[in-house]
Amino acid sequence: MADKSAIEWTEATWNPTTGCDRVSAGCDHCYALTLAKRLKAMGNPKYQNDGDPRTSGPGFGVTVHPDALAIPYTWKRPRVVFVNSMSDLFHARVPMDFIREVFDVMAETPHHTYQVLTKRAHRLTRIAEKLEWPTNVWMGVSVESPHHYDRIHDLAKVPAAVRFLSCEPLLAELPDLPLEGIDWVIAGGESGFQARPVDPEWIRDIRDQCVRARTPFFFKQWGGTTSKSGGRELDGRTWNQMPGLAG
Repeated sequence: MADKSAIEWTEATWNPTTGCDRVSAGCDHCYALTLAKRLKAMGNPKYQNDGDPRTSGPGFGVTVHPDALAIPYTWKRPRVVFVNSMSDLFHARVPMDFIREVFDVMAETPHHTYQVLTKRAHRLTRIAEKLEWPTNVWMGVSVESPHHYDRIHDLAKVPAAVRFLSCEPLLAELPDLPLEGIDWVIAGGESGFQARPVDPEWIRDIRDQCVRARTPFFFKQWGGTTSKSGGRELDGRTWNQMPGLAG
């Protein structure tokens, strides 16, 4: 949990679960997996459960943290909260009852806005009708290449007040994005020692599609060795649009 976040499109992070498994190319250089290994070595109790070395790693086994459920109640000032920056709430090993508990917390703290992001859109769609969807929950899916447009189609079926796409790390051009029913798009390049470069035209095309569809567009970063390496300007300006906000 962090009461402040360096992620440009949120204000705080909340991790009622930790750990995950890589499922697609966008996961290849997962920052959370690397961070979990370091946190395990430092003795952090939340990161002592190891994952499958083929898809996960030290300290990154999927683990639920019931004690973390109380954290949002302690935040009196309204915050935009990224849920599970170190996990995926819709991972198959997160029990349905625990997902419901997370949604209960979000419903009971309506002064916060929660951003939930998943790569497991098929499970999301299967269980969405079993969840109550408060209006302060934004639901998103990661889309790093056209191979994962199915995640967008699944997301469109979910009764969230705001549906969004995270096109980061962007690994390919995303032509003809199905933006009907999508309320927000984030795009960005990869960062880290092994960062794969992003073509500026890929970013421009996503922006232009969003402008035509009147969908808010947020450009997070060009990426590089660090997240700040290339800056955030696109054609001489920053793009910080969010649902209901100018940018």
